[in-house]
Amino acid sequence: MINQSNILRGKVYVLGDNIDTDQILSAEYLKVNPATEEGRKELATLAMCGLPEGSIPFVDKNTGKAKYDFILAKNNFGCGSSREHAVVSLGASGVKAVIALSFARIFFRNCVSTGELMPITIQNSHFLDCIKTGDMIEINLETNQIVIPGETLNMAPIGELANIVSAGGLFAYARQNEKM
Repeated sequence: MINQSNILRGKVYVLGDNIDTDQILSAEYLKVNPATEEGRKELATLAMCGLPEGSIPFVDKNTGKAKYDFILAKNNFGCGSSREHAVVSLGASGVKAVIALSFARIFFRNCVSTGELMPITIQNSHFLDCIKTGDMIEINLETNQIVIPGETLNMAPIGELANIVSAGGLFAYARQNEKM
């Protein structure tokens, strides 16, 4: 996920406040096994399946993957249940990071534990007014900045979190660093 220069580039999908785990992945799909290749492929096709009717499509029906590399949201992203399936569906679909003003604690922890995607916190809601779904952004994990055309925004420092996600999650990181 993190390239050698610690810069991530791609298209963004913009959402609002209180995006819950039912919007990310409806509860009916919890029976899908995320530990199998088939299960991950199915979860990828279902990412953001609970968004209201009329929302911009998130998954490309031809590829079964997200059309977007990043999700940009306001407050309380990932609220609702503690299901890891929601995080896995986003990661399996190809999402690299979720950028939000705040995260539900358990969603944030599931991102770290699974290593599926990077949870990035920003403090400036002005940024949300400057960008729309489909815009290209750049995230620099070294300088803790997000760049959109004509503007640069500081984000909360990522620190060791980038290495944990890059390793594939908390347990993989611990094994890699001989802490287990």
